Amino acid sequence: MSAVAKNLFKIKTFNKISPVGLERFPRANFEVAGEISAPDAIMLRSHKVDADGDVPIGVQAIARCGAGVNNIPVDVMTERGVVVFNTPGSNANAVKELVLCGLFLSSRGIAQGIQWSNELNIPDVGEMDKAVEKGKKNFGGVELAGKTLGVVGLGNIGAQVVHSALALGMNVIGYDPALSLEAAWRLPGRAVKRVDALEPLLAQCDYVSLHVPMMEATKNMLNDETLSAMQSHTHILNFSRGGLVDNEAVKKLWANGHTGKYISDFPSLDMIGEPNYIPMPHLGASTDEAEEESAKMAADEIIEFLHTGSIINSVNYPAVTLPSVKDAQSRVCICNQNVPNVISSVTSILSTAGHNVDDLVNKSRGDFSYNAIDINGGQPSVDTMKELAALEGVLSCRLLSSEGEVWQSLSSE
Repeated sequence: MSAVAKNLFKIKTFNKISPVGLERFPRANFEVAGEISAPDAIMLRSHKVDADGDVPIGVQAIARCGAGVNNIPVDVMTERGVVVFNTPGSNANAVKELVLCGLFLSSRGIAQGIQWSNELNIPDVGEMDKAVEKGKKNFGGVELAGKTLGVVGLGNIGAQVVHSALALGMNVIGYDPALSLEAAWRLPGRAVKRVDALEPLLAQCDYVSLHVPMMEATKNMLNDETLSAMQSHTHILNFSRGGLVDNEAVKKLWANGHTGKYISDFPSLDMIGEPNYIPMPHLGASTDEAEEESAKMAADEIIEFLHTGSIINSVNYPAVTLPSVKDAQSRVCICNQNVPNVISSVTSILSTAGHNVDDLVNKSRGDFSYNAIDINGGQPSVDTMKELAALEGVLSCRLLSSEGEVWQSLSSE
């Protein structure tokens, strides 16, 4: 790539992205379309990413319009120095409202009553009224006020569910072993009882709502062992990920007289037909508002990253907020393995090439790091940038100026 400022970035989209989000990209600096050759970034929703077929050399970032990134091979992208973004909280209200729907569906025979009513075929109005009056007793239930809800996972969605449940007059118990300080501030203080294990929560709750990501540590977290602590009437709500619940374990509970329902928007073939199973399509983020908000967030993340090198809401590289590049400066942005001597080698190469370091931001996240180095002394030459990119441990390397991107290299080249 020649040392000429790049003022037009190419964004390839998968799925149907809300126009409200796409309109965030300034048309003078961005080309956005589903058919793009040599994209700089990818924007998607549910499309399952093929690391080789969908991510050609030159892609620097992937932004998922939504919180979950299980459709993206994050580990592979991290090794390539490709930053993966998500949009946490953008669909929180939409999912929360679906959880509330699940609470009502589990506490009363609403879904069953609707189906029964739709199947009535009584032409006489009087007889119809009698049948309805007689049949309604089969679909009764209980009220939510005074009942106890267990919320597993107290992030953006979990916190909103907590507040809404309290507003309904419910008691709330929360469990989140990875609760961050930021998430803790979203909780209503002493109104929520917190426990430090899953089993004590299950033992005390009438309803349990799951709000954790799908990973090895959470796979089948509701299983034979943990479910044995649950009360016989407890309802399970799963609007997070299907693999969090061991379906066979739930069916064993029902076979042994458990009366609680399982409601999820991840329909499972081996559960279809179970009388206490209420499946629905994956509707959590399927509102106009959530789709617009997630698309706006994803677009802004890509714009900031490509223009300034800032990393906001990444799932694989550390958060870094950077100002615009000054006219008299250049900015070198490097994704690298978190190993010794990378930074000292970078600064040595830049110093030898006649560049002084004005500012340096070095952030790490596990085994990987991100570095943004502001320098003066003119733009580094292509040979200097190639020398930086060739350093052991460097996965991707970009040079930014106040006019745009000047040079970039990725490890997959």
